[in-house]
Formats: sequence, structure tokens, C-alpha cells
Amino acid sequence: MAQIVSTSFFNVRNFGAVGDGKHLDHVAINKAITKCAERGGGTVIVPSGNYLCGSIRLKSNINLYLDAGAVILGAQPEMNAYDPPEEFPDTAYQDGGHTYFHNSLIWGENLKNISITGRGMINGGGLTSKDKEHLGDPTGGSIGTGDKAIALKLCTNVLIRDISIFHGGHFAILATGCDLITMDNLTIDTNRDGIDIDCCTNAVISNSRVNCPNDDAICPKSSYALNRKQITENLLITNCIVSGFKEGTLLNGTRIPAKAGWSNGRIKFGTESNGGFRNCVVSNCVFKNSNGLALEQVDGGIMDNIIISNVIMTDVSHYPIYITLGKRNRGPKNTTGMGIVKNILISNIRVDNADSLSGIQITGVPGYYVENIQLRDVYINYKGGGNKNDAKRIFPELDGRYPEPFLLGVNPAYGLFVRHVKNLELTNIRFQTLKPDLRPAIICEDVDGLELNYVKVSKASGMDSYVMKNVKNLNIKNSNLQNY
Repeated sequence: MAQIVSTSFFNVRNFGAVGDGKHLDHVAINKAITKCAERGGGTVIVPSGNYLCGSIRLKSNINLYLDAGAVILGAQPEMNAYDPPEEFPDTAYQDGGHTYFHNSLIWGENLKNISITGRGMINGGGLTSKDKEHLGDPTGGSIGTGDKAIALKLCTNVLIRDISIFHGGHFAILATGCDLITMDNLTIDTNRDGIDIDCCTNAVISNSRVNCPNDDAICPKSSYALNRKQITENLLITNCIVSGFKEGTLLNGTRIPAKAGWSNGRIKFGTESNGGFRNCVVSNCVFKNSNGLALEQVDGGIMDNIIISNVIMTDVSHYPIYITLGKRNRGPKNTTGMGIVKNILISNIRVDNADSLSGIQITGVPGYYVENIQLRDVYINYKGGGNKNDAKRIFPELDGRYPEPFLLGVNPAYGLFVRHVKNLELTNIRFQTLKPDLRPAIICEDVDGLELNYVKVSKASGMDSYVMKNVKNLNIKNSNLQNY
């Protein structure tokens, strides 16, 4: 029998890559990718070594395999090794990090059957985490150098598995307009966003650890980066750990807590939400030293059929759960109206040592309601410490503001604040405080259809545990809202 010799494996060292961390190797790696693609596809092997690189351009039917001990190291900006950003002729309703893809360490556009696998590492090195957005104005353009570790646009059948990413820039991984995505067993320890899934369908993120002390860990979005509204749907995020430890301390094992800033280490839907989110599941996840879960629909899209279950949070800053409908409406004025938030189920949640700034917030805007929300089997242990002045505070409407609880200030309820909501069901809910808190546990304003079943709260003696204003169709069963 004739021996079959495989020609589908291409070692980058055979194309001139040195791997000494001093000489630029992306030209050689790109040659290997091109030759592999010309042969119909296969695996481009990056063996152990430090490969200083500018932009690496993926092609269809390519598996970029980073062997154990292999490091792709991002070149410094002054080396001018990154591809220039592509043209974006239309109005940008999203920041430059979402608008431009070619100025990335590894990028691909309009590709099929691509993968990045192996036990090696991508070290962003000289990638910047900055952008030119200022106070919500996204029209600043490209940052002008490399700002993403991996950027994929309009790709199909994508696999990223087993690799580690350190210091990934603006986004460690950004996928926009992609279909059939699997991201599995990743370790990401980075200086801004971890994984952003934008305008994507049929995506699974699983079994991964994502540490982001300065921004969001896993962040589904639905921006206008494709010059059209496109919903993010059929998304599964499962068996993941997200955190806000100091950069590098997830990988080195020291796990040093970082101080909470604008946002850190959470799973957040939004803020970019022109198309919206539909049929999304988050399950079996752990939050450590991070913000809580955020579901934000503020740019005119729809948020529908969202299930969150089996989540543990420890040392949560700012808030544990945030569901909001707003009217920032960052998009073309003729096509961007009020969004929709409905049909959300959150169950089996345990939160320990939650911030006293705010409890759970569920808010619409005047005349536009968040609808059909269910919270079941939720236990939250708050730090407490709120005073009488906090309890009397008039809490501002979100309106067109950026949706972030700390920007709205201290909440007058320590456990749950609800406003502009239709059909809210609370079942088996327990709020406790480590220190006495003089705010009501629950405040509900402008709510039509509220059911409380087995709700128990911790409250200082003699204080009202709940406040109801303009609440219709209220049903309280098996609950002790005075003291627990």
C-alpha cells in the first residue's frame, strides 16, 4: 500500500519565523497561512518560542495552532507593524474599536472554517486599550495602531479553543457579524474587554476564565458596526468564571482584587444594542470581585427570551443585577426608536458581600415598560450601612444617560428597586445585610402586576421594609417583609 504523506501541516519556522522575541515574525507567519490556504487549507503550526508580530491575517479553512510554549507577542506601536484600519465610509455610531478590524494582532474578514487552537498564548504586548471616544461621542475614528488581540468580522464556523490571552488591548476577542461560533476552554487575563460577541448568531462560550479589572469580561453586543441593525441571538454562555482581579494575577495565581472603576469583570449585555438580543442563556457561571450581571437595552433594539440560571457572585461591586431599558438611541435617527425589554427569567442566584450602593435594579422609562420579568430562588447578602438620607433620595430616571448604576448614585432601596415594569414575579427571594441598613429593602414605583411569593428581607426594627407607589395588581403571599 502506498504511504500517504500529509501536506496539510505548515510550520511557520519553515517560512522564516525565528521565534526569538526580537525579530518581527508576522511576515513569515502570513506566508505560511497563504501557502496553507492555497493548498486548500490545513493547520499552520506555531511551535514553542516568542514570536514578535504585527498583524496576522487569517484565511478560510485555516487552523492556527499555537503549541505549548508558543507566544504570539504584539509589537510596539512605533514598529508600525499593524495593518492600517480599513475605510468606514458611513457615519460611525460605535467607537473605533468596534468600527475597525484590520489594525489588530490577528484578524479575519468574510472567512469560513477558521480556528485558533492550542495550549500557547497570545500576549498583546504593544496593543493599546485606548480609543478616541469621548463622553459618548463615537466619531473619533481609529486609534491608529493595534488595539485588539483577535478581531473577526462576517466569519462563519469559528473555533477558538484552549489558548490563553494576556493584555489583549481594547478587546481580547471581538467577533462581529459572525455565525456558528465556539469559544471553549479559554483563559483571558486582560486590560480591557475580554470577549465581545457583536451582531452574532449561534454562538457558544464555555468552560472559560475571563479576568478584566478595567472593563467587561464577557459582553454580548448588537452595535451598528455592520451599517445595519442585526440582532445577537441563539447565544449560550456556560460554565465560565469572570473576575476583576489585577491584570496578570489570574494567570500567576495571586488573584489580587482590583478596585472597582467604571466597570470590571462582569457579564453584560449592551450597551450597544441597536439590533438587540434574543434567545440567550447564561448558566453555571461564577463572578468574583466584579460588577454584577447587567442587561442593558438602550439603542432601540429588542431584548427578548433571556434566561440566567445557576450563578454565584462573591464580592460584587456597585450592584448584583441590573436590567434596564433606556433611550440613548445611538443610531440613525430615522430608524432608531424606543427599544423593548421582555421575557426574562433569572433563577438560582446566590450573591455574597454585595455592594451597598445599589441592590437589584429593574427599570424602564416613563411610558415604556420592562415586561414579564421573573426572579426565582435569589439569595443576596448585602454589606448594608445605608442611612436615612439615602432612603429619602429621589432616584433619577435613566432617560438618555449611559446605563451604569454608579452614575445614578446611591439607590434608595438596599435590596430591589423597580420602576416602570409590567408583570414582575418574585419567588423565594431573600435579602440580608451584614450591617443594619436604614433604607427600604424593596421600592416599587409605577408597576402593573407584581407578585411576591416567599419573599423575606432583613430590615432594621421599626422601619418599613417595602415602599409601593402607583402599584396595581399587587399579590403578596407567604412573605415576611417586616423583619427577617
